[in-house]
Amino acid sequence: QVHVEESGGGLVQAGDSLRLSCAASGGTFSRTTWGWFRQAPGKEREFVAATPWVWTAVNTYYADSVKGRFTISRDNAKNAVYLQMNSLKREDTAVYYCAATYTTVGLTNAAVYQYWGQGTQVTVSS
Repeated sequence: QVHVEESGGGLVQAGDSLRLSCAASGGTFSRTTWGWFRQAPGKEREFVAATPWVWTAVNTYYADSVKGRFTISRDNAKNAVYLQMNSLKREDTAVYYCAATYTTVGLTNAAVYQYWGQGTQVTVSS
């Protein structure tokens, strides 16, 4: 049974950095597309970043709101994916979810992801 778990959330100040980690077990993940999503109170879950397993001209995708500040990376040997978040803003406050899928299309759509973690809270204070 596939299990996905996030870690690394916390309370930080605006301008700080934070690194989220996501580890998966119970399956084979070398050909897995990884995504990060977030959900703020009272808002819908939104796409943050994704990295497909196939090598293409673009192998990382970002929401416009985080582009240039967040970096997604993966370690296939460890079945892990990371989200480095720099220059954090109050509006980045949310529960962050790691998700996995075997598809390589529609990566900004939460519906294409089959496996989800429980989420980790990130709170950015001013």
